[in-house]
Amino acid sequence: MIDSRLSAPMNSIPSKLSFDDFRAIVLKDYEAAVQSRNASLLGRKEVLTGKAKFGIFGDGKEVAQIALAKVFRKGDWRSGYYRDQTLAFQTGISTIYHFFSQLYAHPSLEADISSGGRQMVAHFATKLVEEDGSWKNQLQQINSFSDISTTGGQMARTLGLGLASKLYRNNKELAYLTEYSDNGNEVVFCNVGNASTSEGVFWETVNAAGVKQIPAVISIWDDGYGISVPNDIQTTKSDISEVLKGFQSDFKGLGIEIFKVKGWDYPGLCETYEQAAKIARERHVPCLVHVVDLTQPQGHSSSGSHERYKSVERLQWEKDYDCNVKMREWIIEAGIATAEELDKIEAEAKDFVRKEQKRAWFDYRNFLQQELDEAIVYLSAVKDGQVEHALNVLKSATEPSLKDIYSVVRQALRGLRFTDTAERKALLDWYQSRKAVNEERYNSKLFVENIYSPLEVDIIDPEYADNAAVLDGREVLNACFEANFRRDPRLVAFGEDVGKIGDVNQGFAGLQEKFGDLRIFDTGIRESAIIGKGIGLAVRGLRPIAEIQYLDYLIYALPVLSDDLASLSYRTKGQQRAPLIIRTRGHRLEGIWHSGSPMTVLLGSLRGLHICVPRNMTQAAGMYNTLLKGEDPAVVVECLNGYRLKEKMPSNVGDFTVPIGIAEVIREGRDVTVVSYGSTLRLVQEAALELDKIGISIEIVDIQCLQPFDRTQVCLTSLSKTNRILVVDEDMPGGASAFIMQQILETQNGYYHLDSKPRTLSAKPHRPPYGSDGDYFTKPSVEDIVETVYEIMNEVDPQNYPKYI
Repeated sequence: MIDSRLSAPMNSIPSKLSFDDFRAIVLKDYEAAVQSRNASLLGRKEVLTGKAKFGIFGDGKEVAQIALAKVFRKGDWRSGYYRDQTLAFQTGISTIYHFFSQLYAHPSLEADISSGGRQMVAHFATKLVEEDGSWKNQLQQINSFSDISTTGGQMARTLGLGLASKLYRNNKELAYLTEYSDNGNEVVFCNVGNASTSEGVFWETVNAAGVKQIPAVISIWDDGYGISVPNDIQTTKSDISEVLKGFQSDFKGLGIEIFKVKGWDYPGLCETYEQAAKIARERHVPCLVHVVDLTQPQGHSSSGSHERYKSVERLQWEKDYDCNVKMREWIIEAGIATAEELDKIEAEAKDFVRKEQKRAWFDYRNFLQQELDEAIVYLSAVKDGQVEHALNVLKSATEPSLKDIYSVVRQALRGLRFTDTAERKALLDWYQSRKAVNEERYNSKLFVENIYSPLEVDIIDPEYADNAAVLDGREVLNACFEANFRRDPRLVAFGEDVGKIGDVNQGFAGLQEKFGDLRIFDTGIRESAIIGKGIGLAVRGLRPIAEIQYLDYLIYALPVLSDDLASLSYRTKGQQRAPLIIRTRGHRLEGIWHSGSPMTVLLGSLRGLHICVPRNMTQAAGMYNTLLKGEDPAVVVECLNGYRLKEKMPSNVGDFTVPIGIAEVIREGRDVTVVSYGSTLRLVQEAALELDKIGISIEIVDIQCLQPFDRTQVCLTSLSKTNRILVVDEDMPGGASAFIMQQILETQNGYYHLDSKPRTLSAKPHRPPYGSDGDYFTKPSVEDIVETVYEIMNEVDPQNYPKYI
């Protein structure tokens, strides 16, 4: 471990730099540190006075981040968190004006360039996608992956961002992608708080970074606490770099280079980061910089005070060792500037921050005022006592929000419901037009909304030769993957057992030998890191397929999937996207652990991903072909018990497409519509044959995707014919079956067509016990389906379908 010490001031001056130039650089850095500190102080005041909702700031980390900013180059990546404001200012990722605009939640990408008012302050992002959906040239800017608040959540995608540089350097087939990489010379800089190193995702990522030897510099900002919990409770030995010594690079060059430096040591920090960045960039070795002796002058956030949990002695130490204070002392002692000169810099910095804050506030208030003025014009035209009272309330509001404005407008429209005047119609028309505007402001861009959407991919039907081979379903998948990998060098696939043996069910069998271990490779058992690897690769121009071996195990990666991937397009208002495909398998009806169908979990947490549930491997192959032509992230859940079922091999196996979100009638019938997906469809088909014997005809609908759901309303069309519906599903009661029913009856207005009570048939509210008998008594069986349909028909025609159980 390299332990940096404060060096003599003049020794840190590069030989080619004059003293005057060096002095100018130092004073400019000090000015930046003071500006950032004033932004934190003023930001907290804006929250406490009610102008902003919540504040979390980077005070105490200014000097370290200024030193870090010096080693960034265009093309490099930041994967940080909400303490990185100084770094964001110094690298041009954000400005103080944009910082305050985000604090006020200004819903404009011109004001809040990171999120358009969708994220709280200090969550930074750079624009990666143009308005037309095409990717920007990443080598022309410093790139910042959109921040998330999840503790340690920035770690996982760091792996993929760094691995992309590794692949661009070593895979010459990618040399044509010149807008994403310059021969892999890009470094990813990840910043994380010391308390976050207790998270499992930190250890997964650090371990994987050492294994893959990615060009990353991971900085740990150590201010001694995680909110109120000190290091001696957070970390063994109270020192994370001591704990990580086993990762230190060995004589073979394997491992991680570890540095330790004090957060108030400006020369030491500059030297440390110059060395770490050089190692990562040139040698592709991960480096970890443990920045200690940092402070947090205002405590964790605007929600509390650190005086509640820090001792008097600690608080005094933080004042004495504040990085800005120490930098000021060093500048004066080194003869770089006088106290009077620094006083002037501080006064000018404070004035500049105040002006930028006022500018941001004025622009935000002006935006609201325009909306308010329009509302007042339309409300004033309506001569009604109720409206007049609401209007006066609105006029008297000193700082009304959009919520206040539209709440009054909607109350007025409610009060005018029996009125039919031109003025009321004008108010309603205005409200409807603004409703669309607010939809775009606050509810848009969950998915890609342009030609890069997989929903826009042309439908190409599978074609079959007269003598088409009938093979195991896994062989159809294998052929699909091979065709796509042969066509597109951007494709990579990875996961547990994916490389050498071609995955546990042989979908990638033999493909590593054909395409090499840079494109198809194994990983360790670390689900969060697998997904993070895929996210980082996807945003850097590659097309990854990340495999999670079983659907049950997807839950281990849920924070990364939910908080980072699923919300990426939304939280950046379409400025970033990561077209990652997650491949997994489930629904097998044997045993507690590999039989899970937790679709409710996916539906509730993965809004922002397409959730595909193909009934067989041909349908799965068509979905992969479609998804690879679009740029939305997706999960494909293959049927675990279907790999060895026989299917015909399409002659266009790498080209045909299955549309995303389009249901399919796979059996026509007259009496009851049965809606299902995945493995249970085969049970429904068996039940249909039994029901035929007793004169009941069911229509079977395969929904194929849970998200998006039945875009062409195939379920509604079927229900309008049969007037009765049963949803069969392996999830637990009230899970995916309830979602499907809500979509059909409420969203599609299917309740109009019901002649019988709608029914769902799901698994029991516990995991299935092991074995065929456990499956039979736990999840829907053929007999369960037959009896439930029969019960529906008994209600309709008890004479022909009398109760028998």
